[in-house]
Order: sequence, then structure tokens, then C-alpha cells
Amino acid sequence: MRTRVAVLREAPGKWNVEEVELDEPGYGEVLVEMVATGLCHSDDHISAGDAQVAHLPVIGGHEGSGIVRKLGPGVTDFAEGDHVLTSFIPACGKCRWCANGKQNLCDNGAKIMVGDQLDGTFRIHTDDGLDVATAALLGTFAEWQVYDQLSLIKIDPSIPLEVACLVACGVQTGFGSAAYAGDIQPGDVVLVAGVGGVGMNAVQGARESGASHIIVADPVPDKQRWSLDFGATEAFASIEEAMPRIRELTNGQGADVAVLTPSLMTNQIIGEGLLAIRKAGTVVVTAVSNDREEGTVPGLNGFHLAMMQKRIQGALYGMKSPREAMPQLLAMYRAGNLKLDELVTKTYSLDEINDAYDDMRAGKNIRGVIRFG
Repeated sequence: MRTRVAVLREAPGKWNVEEVELDEPGYGEVLVEMVATGLCHSDDHISAGDAQVAHLPVIGGHEGSGIVRKLGPGVTDFAEGDHVLTSFIPACGKCRWCANGKQNLCDNGAKIMVGDQLDGTFRIHTDDGLDVATAALLGTFAEWQVYDQLSLIKIDPSIPLEVACLVACGVQTGFGSAAYAGDIQPGDVVLVAGVGGVGMNAVQGARESGASHIIVADPVPDKQRWSLDFGATEAFASIEEAMPRIRELTNGQGADVAVLTPSLMTNQIIGEGLLAIRKAGTVVVTAVSNDREEGTVPGLNGFHLAMMQKRIQGALYGMKSPREAMPQLLAMYRAGNLKLDELVTKTYSLDEINDAYDDMRAGKNIRGVIRFG
């Protein structure tokens, strides 16, 4: 069948909206009519060349929602008409990590930057004869898409798909970075550095974990102001500017937890986070970095790290299994304990995707969302 997609033919480069040929779903695969997809910074890192994929052209997008329209042979978990979210970790349920309840670390995660299907083949082809890869084995920047059933999670059809798509990545990545990776305790003083679509949810995670003070550091004045609506107690333009207040609150000790969610992670920011926390504190490293960055991390000294018992914690999808996290977050949303609608600053058409990313880089959005149809 024919479908319109946003494809990246070179990196660095811009997204091109094209009509392509989409194959029928294969064994264990599902055809989905897309309703919405979030515009995550991770896909922008692909187009900017900060994160490398193994195959071009590639369709971006991994934060999607839609409706199942056709089942391939061997599909047992879904029926036509089901409302689904995409999972950028296609959890197999059988590997060591899945068996330990850590589906976010499933061995299939090693394939998400390769860009073809789990079986190594492609489902999308350009009119000039090229096979097209999909970001995170998904490619949600498409009006129609074929997914492996391992990459989909069924949700209650009463929940609006236009906002539900956000829990597929940004909400849990941020929320869990605070609540689970940071293990924030009631009364903690927390620093969140960078409050875009992920960091704003780290603020929500810190709030729900009972932090007494949530200090935001972000250079964009609008994001500083918006963060207060999501639970931040104070906001500053940088970690450096926030430090006097953090020291005041902690008798000079430093924050209990620093969650680092900038637009692009650098060694410099990790070093600032380490210097911002107290003895036995935790720095959570969440944002994507340039995988070719070299050099030392300021503030990372073995003696200092050991003698102050600090911890650097990486976090993938907020250290939570997607099939557990997504229903929990949506239940919190329905109960009024999690803001989702407020995260969507602006919606766009597929044809406006480059404008949407321009707005994101300019700091105009918490999260932009593409709505199809």
C-alpha cells in the first residue's frame, strides 16, 4: 500500500515528506493507522548527526499511537481496532533482562539503531528503489506503519491517543529518571537540569516522589516559567546560578539528586551535576549525547567519587519495563495525578515536521505532537 512518511536521506539533513510503498505485515507483525506521534529530541539527534543509524534513508519517530487495522500471520496479542502505543524497546520476554523484569534492557534493544525489522528485512521502499529503515524499529513519522507485535502495547480506547503517545517515551523517561533512577525520597532537594519533553516529566516524577524542593536549571525563560506549573519550586538559567540556592537549602551539602535532561548531554554537564550533589548523592544521566564525544568529565575524580560515595546512574526509559510503566502512567493521568495535556504546547501536520523541530530547538515547545488525518 502507499503511505506518506517523513524520511531522512542524509545526516545531517532535513526530514523529507514522501509517499512510499509499505509492504503487508509479515509474521508476527501488525498494520497500524497512526493517529499521533510525539516529536522527541532523540530523532532530532539523528537528523543532526549526533546519533548515528546504520542505514539511510530512515523514517524517524518512536513516540507513537494508533489503531490496529490488519494482523499478519502469527499475531496473538492484538485484534483489529485495538488502540496501541509504540515501544522503542521491543521486549522479547525471554532474555535475561526480560526474565528479571527489566524489559527496558531487553537484548532486542541492541537493534534499535540498526533500522530494519527484527528479522533483518525492510517493509518500506522508496520509488527510486531504496529500502527504508525505521528509527527504533518503529518509524512513527508515518501515516500508516507496520510494527512487530513486540513493539506495541494495547491501551484503553477511552484515553485520547493524541496525548497517550507521550508516555511511549518522554513521560516515562523523565518521570522514571527521577522516581526510579534517582530514587528520590520524601523531603529530598532535587536539581533537574533541562526541562523539555523529558525534563518536565522528571519534575513531575520528583513531585510525586515527595521532594521538598525541585530546582530547575534551563536557559529558556518560558521553560523556567512552565516548570513551576508542573511542580518545580524554583527555576534558574543554569546549574551555576542555581547552586547558591541549593547550598542554602542543604546547609552547603548539595542536592540529594541531580537529574540531567538537557537537549544534548555533554561531559561538562555531567561534571556540573557531580559537583552539585552531596555526599552519597546521585547524578542521573538521561539525555542523548554525541556518541563520538571525547575528553574528561570535569568533577569526575576517582578519589573524590569514592570518598564522597557519589553515584552516577544511567537511565533508559526511566528504568522501568514499558508494559508496566505505560498503563501506570495512564492510570495516573486518568486520576488527575499526571499532567499530559499540558505537555503538548503545539500540534503539527506531518508536512510541518521541520517547522516543528525548529520550534523545539528554539525552546518554544515542551512537546510538539504530529496529528495525522
